[in-house]
Amino acid sequence: MQSYEILIEERALLDIHQGFEYYETLQPGLGVRFNQSVFHSFETLQLNPFYQVRYDEVRCLPVKKFPYMVHYKVNELKGIVNVLAVINTYRDPDKTWKKR
Repeated sequence: MQSYEILIEERALLDIHQGFEYYETLQPGLGVRFNQSVFHSFETLQLNPFYQVRYDEVRCLPVKKFPYMVHYKVNELKGIVNVLAVINTYRDPDKTWKKR
């Protein structure tokens, strides 16, 4: 079974950091659990990145236990998963994803 390399765009890292900060303000340690869930999603994508295409070849994977979706593209020939964003599903997509 092929293992895919995960490349995380800088904007996606900022999304993760903002999520971490938000959850830490709600409860100490919750931000750490958020990060663990996000990085668990990345581990899942390393082994199986072929989740449903949502739009323009962009696929999405929900983050377990948090209202976030990992938005990514797969380059099958190079064996790369390019993480474009980690977006809160409660936010308006017109103000988050579509502006990128």
